[in-house]
Amino acid sequence: MSTELKNYQTSVLNAFLNKEGKLKNIPSQKKKKLVVLEHLVRQLEDGKTYSEPHLNEFIKNYHEDFCTIRREFIVNGYMDRESGTYTKRPEALWSKWQELK
Repeated sequence: MSTELKNYQTSVLNAFLNKEGKLKNIPSQKKKKLVVLEHLVRQLEDGKTYSEPHLNEFIKNYHEDFCTIRREFIVNGYMDRESGTYTKRPEALWSKWQELK
């Protein structure tokens, strides 16, 4: 990742996460939202299957609106949902904030 992209990512995370790492609010701008979502999904284990209640509890560690964030994980290709279980997708399939203007 270029220095410019890394600096952008750092500034977005600093703006939207508090000192405890909790999300202050969900960014409305798509590029910033994807930076935050990518940061959160990276905290999940690769290859592990999560039940919906387990994923909700994980998200609540960062923000109370777990429904919106869970939906954003699916819509933006970070996770797959099948029969009420969630799995982190390979990074190559994620929406790329780096490609947005």
